[in-house]
Amino acid sequence: MELFGRDNEVKELERLYQSGKSEFVAIYGRRRIGKTFLVSQVFHDRMTFSHAGLSPLEMEEASQDVQLTNQIKLQLQLHAFYNALLRAGYRADKVPDNWLDAFLDLELFLQAKTTQGKQVIFLDELPWMDTPDSHFLSAFENFWNGWASFRNDILLIVCGSATSWMMKKIVNGHGGLYGRLSEEIHLLPFHLGQTEAYLKSRKIRFSRYDIAQTYMVFGGVPYYLSLLRPDDSLPKNIDALFFERNAKLKEEYYRLFSSNFDHPDEIRAVVELLNQRKAGYQRPEIAASLGIKDGSMLSQCLTALTESDMVIRYFPFGGDKRKPYYKLVDSFCLFYLRFVKDSDSLNEHFFEQRMVDPRVNAWRGLAFENLCFQHIGEIKRALSIGGVKSEESGFFIKGNEKQEGAQVDLIIKRADNIVDVCEVKFYSDIYVMDKEAHLALVRRENAVGECLSRKEVIQHVLLTTYGLKENEYSDDYSSVLTLDDLF
Repeated sequence: MELFGRDNEVKELERLYQSGKSEFVAIYGRRRIGKTFLVSQVFHDRMTFSHAGLSPLEMEEASQDVQLTNQIKLQLQLHAFYNALLRAGYRADKVPDNWLDAFLDLELFLQAKTTQGKQVIFLDELPWMDTPDSHFLSAFENFWNGWASFRNDILLIVCGSATSWMMKKIVNGHGGLYGRLSEEIHLLPFHLGQTEAYLKSRKIRFSRYDIAQTYMVFGGVPYYLSLLRPDDSLPKNIDALFFERNAKLKEEYYRLFSSNFDHPDEIRAVVELLNQRKAGYQRPEIAASLGIKDGSMLSQCLTALTESDMVIRYFPFGGDKRKPYYKLVDSFCLFYLRFVKDSDSLNEHFFEQRMVDPRVNAWRGLAFENLCFQHIGEIKRALSIGGVKSEESGFFIKGNEKQEGAQVDLIIKRADNIVDVCEVKFYSDIYVMDKEAHLALVRRENAVGECLSRKEVIQHVLLTTYGLKENEYSDDYSSVLTLDDLF
C-alpha cells in the first residue's frame, strides 16, 4: 500500500537518515494513525532491526485466565525482543534475563553488522515494553546515552500510541533522556483535503458532502478510512464497519482505551461524560459528576486525553481564564457513543435506514461544528487571515428571567481587533436566512458585544455546505464560507 499524505514527515526522516551523526526520533499519535506504516514504508529496505512491544490487552487475552504477574509480563516482553533479534540474524544463546542484557545483545548485533548508510533501529509501541518493575527505561537510556549516541551511524526511531507515556518519559522526560531527542514527530489525522485525495487514490468516489460526513465519522484516521469499500455508498460502509455481525470497528472503541492508556476505565468514564455536553465541562464538574477527587488521577486522565488529540482544553470567549473547559473532539468516539455503544439492534442496515432521521440530522449539525474546530487553519486561510494570531473558542451564556440565553458555535478572536462570530450550518442545500435567524444573530451579537473592549468589532461569518441564498437578511454576514473552503 502506498504511503499517502505524509510528505513533510518523510522529508524529515530522510534528513535525519542522511545526517552525519546518530539521531534519536520519537513518533507519537493516537491509535491507528499510521505511525508504524510511516516508518516501515520509508525504511522498508533499510531497516537493520525492528521490534514491537507486546500489547498488554493481547497478553491478557492470551493468558486464558492465568494471572499475569509483573515478572511474567517482563519475561514475555523479553522473549519477544529475543525473537526479533533472531529474526534479524543475531544468534543469542538464551533469552536475556533483563533489559540491560537485552540491549547489550542489540549492541553486539549492531556492532557485527556492516551496512551502507545508517543502521535503522525501530522500536514500535515502546510504552508496552515498560512493564511494571521491569527497569526498562533505565536500560533503554543506557543503550542510547552509553552506546548509540557516541556513534555516527545510528538512527533510532521509537513509536507509541500511549501518547501520555511518550510525552512524559521520552519527549518531556526529566531523567536520563532529557534533551536527547533529535526530533519529535506528532503524527496527526488527515485533514479534509488529504482525506479526499486518499479516498480518490483508492477509487472511492464520494461527493464532498459525503467526504465531510466520512470525516465526521472516522476523523481522518488512515486505518479507518482504509476499511471503506470502493463500491459501496457511505451509509452502507458505515453499516458494514459498525452494525453488521462481526463488524471490524464494533469493538474498536474499547480497544482504543485499553491499548493507549494506563487507566482505561477511568479515561473512558471521562470521555463518556464529556460526550454529554458539546461545550464540555470544567474540572470541578467532571470530578463531581464522576464522584472522584479533583486530584492527580483526574489530572493524569485529562492530560492523557489532550495529548492524544481526543480532547481539547479551551477557555470560552468572555469566560474566566483560570477555569478551562475540556471538550471531546474525537470524531470516532463522538459517533460511536451516539449510535453504536448502547445499540442492541442486530439490524445490519441500521444507518442506511436512518439517513433522514432527526437524530442523524442533529448529529450532522454537531459533528460539522466539531469538523470546523478541526479545520481552523483552513477557515483562517479562506478568510485571508492565515498570518493573524488568534484564539478560537465557543461562547455560551445561560438565559434567565431578564434575558435569553445565547450560544455561538465558533469565535475567532483576532490580534487585529476583529472578532469573527461564526455560525455553523450543515445543510443539504443552500442555506436561507429568515427573520427568526436574523433576530437570533442580533441577540448573539449583543451578548458577545458585552465581552468586547472598545477597540474590538464583530464580523459575522457563515460556515455552511453550499452557500447562502441572497435575500433581505443575507447581508448580515460579512463572509460566507462553503464546504469547498475546508478542503
